[in-house]
Amino acid sequence: MNRALQLLLVASLFGGLTGPARAADEAAANDHRPTLWIIGDSTVKNGSGKGSDGLWGWGDPIAEYFDKSKITVANRALGGRSSRTYFTEGLWDKVLTGVKPGDFVLMQFGHNDGGPLTGGRARASLKGNGQETQDVTDQKTGKKETVHTYGWYIRKYIADAKARGATPIVCSPIPRNMWKAGKVARASNDYGKWAAEAAKAENVPFVDLNERIAARYETLGEERVKIFFPGDHTHTNLAGAQLNASIVVEGLKALKDCPLATYLSPDAPKPDKAE
Repeated sequence: MNRALQLLLVASLFGGLTGPARAADEAAANDHRPTLWIIGDSTVKNGSGKGSDGLWGWGDPIAEYFDKSKITVANRALGGRSSRTYFTEGLWDKVLTGVKPGDFVLMQFGHNDGGPLTGGRARASLKGNGQETQDVTDQKTGKKETVHTYGWYIRKYIADAKARGATPIVCSPIPRNMWKAGKVARASNDYGKWAAEAAKAENVPFVDLNERIAARYETLGEERVKIFFPGDHTHTNLAGAQLNASIVVEGLKALKDCPLATYLSPDAPKPDKAE
């Protein structure tokens, strides 16, 4: 294929993107370096990526941990999305067009997967990790949709990434700032559990981010952790996002036979600075 045709193909693939995101994804698709694609909700990327009302997700500060001469980090998470709506809105398709062999896809969903299946924001997935479905109709538009389980959507992202020659890595959702008797509430009976099951079913790396961060919060104590959540019990400020990013990195380092850790920079921030 000549160069003109290559450029035309890339342009067609990224036709749905505009501005900096399109330019960045075109560059990643043509780059000889692997790309770490990050997908998720506002706890991974908040607002413009430079903080929204002082709120940040961990997907932006984690880029500082990687050697930029060896790997590109593309945070394509988007606030308000669930495992279902990141797929149905076409956001995953836009990411997938840029994914190439040797890339990595790091995913974290769950915070927005509850609630109603129709009406309002209509972003809920079915609970669990099975194959069951439910057909729904949007009350405003009349559009019909088959809704799957949370685990089905996670497995879909995994399968698509594998098909592109990329390495998918699943994270359980970060914990909310909710405490009882000195302990942080876990998602070990719902989205944390289902994320782990989906990863195991597809034999891909899993980082139990929910447990790792909850344990660190308990070490720090409720009063200190409260500083990380200036507006609600879900979204962190920059310091909280930096801490969470450092814990994601710890989880990546602990994975067996996952080459992503080899792209970490020796000049990366020290975790204690994030606390």
